[in-house]
Amino acid sequence: MKPSICASVASDSKNKSCLCSLFGVALLVCAAYFLGGAFVAKDYKDRLSRWGMIYGTQNPNTNSHQVKNTKTDICKRQCLPEGTEVLPKGIVSRASNLELQPLWGSTKKKKIAKSSLSLLAIAVGINQKEVVNKIVKKFPSSNFVVMLFHYDGFVDEWRDLSWSNRAIHVSAVNQTKWWFAKRFLHPDIVAEYNYIFLWDEDLGVEKFDAKRYLSIVKEEGLEISQPALDPAKSAVYHGITARQRGSKVHRRYYKLKGTGRCDDNSTSPPCIGWVEMMAPVFSRVAWRCVWYMIQNDLIHAWGLDIQLGYCSQGDRMKNVGVVDAEYVVHLALPTLGVSNNIKASSSSLKIDNRAKVRMQSSIEMKIFKERWNNAVKEDSCWVDPYRLSANQSS
Repeated sequence: MKPSICASVASDSKNKSCLCSLFGVALLVCAAYFLGGAFVAKDYKDRLSRWGMIYGTQNPNTNSHQVKNTKTDICKRQCLPEGTEVLPKGIVSRASNLELQPLWGSTKKKKIAKSSLSLLAIAVGINQKEVVNKIVKKFPSSNFVVMLFHYDGFVDEWRDLSWSNRAIHVSAVNQTKWWFAKRFLHPDIVAEYNYIFLWDEDLGVEKFDAKRYLSIVKEEGLEISQPALDPAKSAVYHGITARQRGSKVHRRYYKLKGTGRCDDNSTSPPCIGWVEMMAPVFSRVAWRCVWYMIQNDLIHAWGLDIQLGYCSQGDRMKNVGVVDAEYVVHLALPTLGVSNNIKASSSSLKIDNRAKVRMQSSIEMKIFKERWNNAVKEDSCWVDPYRLSANQSS
């Protein structure tokens, strides 16, 4: 009987030993499973956290340690353009230009200093082809990019001009230069150009030199300017635009009789800090401001001239001016609103809607003034720098 008892005890001991071994293995497997799961979960949460911060869907339960780890990433991406947050910073191309590129061959950039290039943009009709040809020839191709806004649909008829193939041609029937400018001269598109010449087509340029003009503008610190008009040959609608003999640049206009007096005490347009919308020239930084002020639906831009000084990057009484040394002639040719049928030989066949265009311009000026006044009232954070300076001087 004893041997059998011993055998039974021995068998029980072996079974217990096996059970203990199995239990130990199970514990190790479970521990490995939970530890591995926790590590994977943490890595997954970290990934979600990073993507959540990028897309603005951060988990509200994210702890401060996780936020701290991603804060540097957020700061690096705050200044990137909207929509580029998921891209590596180095691949983001913020701006463009109007440079024509070949369909094949080298893609290396031409060795032209960006700061030396400016843009001439003109709204044109085929009837003023010869006048525009003379204007463009005053702007050397080494320093200026040329862009034509065709408002009459005629484009191919310009191909015979020597500079036509290097110009950018954009066509939309019966649209103004401000309609074109708002849609095709976004500040990021023209960011490489030092100055933007946004001119009408009816200008005589016999006495004008574009390079000398820019030299004067830089020397005088003018952010917004225009060439003076020859008073003997031009249709002058605003006294401040008339050329002053013996002067390089003038910023102020004097009118001592009648209504709308302008004198040494005047601090606002049109007595000072004002240019006409006919032939304005904007610095790159000024244009970025002006572009945002152009209303998308007000295509004549009447009323905009009074507010241009806000975009002059400082004191409009210093940074806005008329260049007398390089002047032009305002020919006052019929353009928008007049039929552009080049085959029409009789004036009776031409349709003249200029009166309607002028009426629409006046309507738009009223609308722009209302929008400006409403914007001033609604923006409690905005401070009018010119009203402030006027109060301080009074």
